[in-house]
This record gives sequence, structure tokens and C-alpha cells, in this order.
Amino acid sequence: MILRPARSAGRLVGVDLARTIALLGMVATHVLDGHTASGGLTTVQWLAGGRASALFAVLAGVSLALITGGTTPQAGRDLGRSAAGIAVRAVLIALIGLALGGLETGLAIILAYYGVLFLLGLPFLGLRALPLAMLAGAWLVVAPVVSHLVRPELPDRLSGSPDFASLGDPGQLLAHLLFTGTYPAVPWLAYLLAGMALGRTDLRGWRTPLRLAGWGAGLAVMATVVSRLCTADPGIRGALFPHRVLTHEQALRVLQDSLHGSPPTGGAWQWLLVVSPHSATPFDLAQTIGSALVVLGLALVLVDVVPRHGKVALALVAGAGAIPLTAYTVHVVTKTEQVWPAEQPDNFGWYAAIVLGLGAAFALSGRRGPLEAIVGWPGRWLRRSD
Repeated sequence: MILRPARSAGRLVGVDLARTIALLGMVATHVLDGHTASGGLTTVQWLAGGRASALFAVLAGVSLALITGGTTPQAGRDLGRSAAGIAVRAVLIALIGLALGGLETGLAIILAYYGVLFLLGLPFLGLRALPLAMLAGAWLVVAPVVSHLVRPELPDRLSGSPDFASLGDPGQLLAHLLFTGTYPAVPWLAYLLAGMALGRTDLRGWRTPLRLAGWGAGLAVMATVVSRLCTADPGIRGALFPHRVLTHEQALRVLQDSLHGSPPTGGAWQWLLVVSPHSATPFDLAQTIGSALVVLGLALVLVDVVPRHGKVALALVAGAGAIPLTAYTVHVVTKTEQVWPAEQPDNFGWYAAIVLGLGAAFALSGRRGPLEAIVGWPGRWLRRSD
């Protein structure tokens, strides 16, 4: 069995383990029923809906920080080469996303947004942890307000996931990727900045990650409680639902469902106060960043405290998180009718087994995933060309 020492223990395995959790969460929301017979959210949907994709984005920021110096950011030519490699990687990821968007899956493909998000993060690669954390805090407040103001002036959102046909109207495509789509890159930059701040932090051992999980839990709870206090006000509920009279419980049941990227375009400003999956409001961004901190912190703690044999087992589970682009692409392809039969809830076990088995196989071989190798090649070439 080939497991690299750097992957068999330490924060890289913890980050990969958290990314595996994000992948499985996204698969679960794609496959399993989101509502109970009474109309409430299922436990899986309550846990993963909106949070899994946010965790994915936060961990993207962690990865950007790690490949550009970790706790000490690169500078000068080194940073320039890394930024150029990341830019090419972002374009390649976006192209893969457009290709997957053309498949008949019924999924909102995240990769094209992901590529744009990487490009937006380039100016911040040279910053240290504290400035990045402060920027993330400011961005999660300001960006949703900007989005709320500009979306009424932008073209209508695309009817499905961006694909190569969307390139025919670049203005609509850009508006969709930045503001109006399911994973709008401008407000989602808060996730990337928060992740970069984490990647610039020394997370070795278990004490700092445990504190990180505690801070994340506090942030998530605080954002949810304050938002609930706001929506408890009849005046705010009246602004949110001007043609309906809802109790607070009824309003929360409506808000438990995904807003598919942003609050209603042209709606009242009070929509910025809600916590709802995929709403990209300040409270939603804060709550999902907090949730991401909990998962990452606990994953890092677990990897640090388990005995050696446990570390090997965790490295195998974390293998899927080490090949996220390949694993995600395989999952999307298996969602097409040509590859997989009609959707059934018990298919989740098969999807999870494919993702975990693929990751374990690559962890045992010590190789990169094929798509990771392709999109990472420009950066490796730039480093060797010095």
C-alpha cells in the first residue's frame, strides 16, 4: 500500500477528509429526498442543503492558500508563477463545468462558478490570515447588498446550468456566474476568502482546530438566531411575503427551501435578513461559513488524535477529497440516464461507494486524479520552468 507520509497524517488529510464530507453531502442532496411526507426537511437535507457546497468553496480557499505558501504567503516571482498556474487551472475547471452543464443530469453544476471564483481570488493570494479574515467578514456583508442592488439591472438568469451554448450570450453568462446563478461567484468570494484565511493559519495539532470548530459553531448559531429574531417581526414577514399572512413558523417552513442562489430579484431588502439554503444573504453566508469551520475543525482534530492504524483508514476515506474534481465529475456523469438507471433513493449507497472507492484506489496508488493532473499541469510546468 502506498500512502505518502504527508497524507497519512497532518492537516492535508484533515482537509481532504472535510472535502470528502462535502462531496458526500452534495451527492446526498442530489439523490435523496429532501422532504418528509409532512413537508418538512429530511435530516440529510437539513444538514447538507446549502452547507455541503459552501464547505466545498471554503476548502477551495484553503487549497489556494496551501499551494501559495501556507502560513507564509509567497511573494515576487514565486507568487506570480503560482497565480498564473491558478488562472489557467480556473479556466480549465470552468471548461469542464461547461461540458458537464451540457449533460442531461438535472443538477446545478458548480464547476464553472468555481473557475470564476478562483479568478476572483487571485488578487488576494499575497495576504496573510488576519487581513483575509477581515476581508471575508466585510465581504459577506457588502457583497449581498451589492448583489441585491445590481441584479434587477442584469439579464435574466440562465434556465439551466451554464454550458458551451451559453457562450453565445457572454453578457448573460457572466451575469449568471457572478450574480444570478445558483452559486454566484461575487457573494461566494466570502467563502474563498474565509478558506484562504484558514489556509494561512497554523492548524497543526488538535487545540487550534478544536477552537476553530467552537468558533464556527458559535458563528453558525448566532447567525441563525439573529435571523430568526428578525423574521419573527410581523413587519419583516409582511415585507417578505406581501401577498400572504404567515405565522413565524409558516414563514420558516417556506424559507427552509433553497432560494437557488439568491433572494428574489427586485424583492424587498428584508430578504437580506433571512437564513435559507443557497440564498447568499449575509446571515446565510455567516451560518454556512460557521458550519464549514465546524466540519474542518473536527476533521483536523480526528486526524490528529486517532492512532496510526486509524490514520491509515482516514487517509483512505479522505482519498475522495484528494481527487475532488475527478470524483465530482464521475458523480455527475453517473447521474445521466445513459449511464445510470432511473433515480431511486437507495442509489445513494452506490453513488457513495463509487466516490469513496475511487478515492481509496487513488490514495493506495499514490497518484493524482486524472482531472487534477490535467488542470494542475500548467502550474507544475511554470514551477519547473524557472
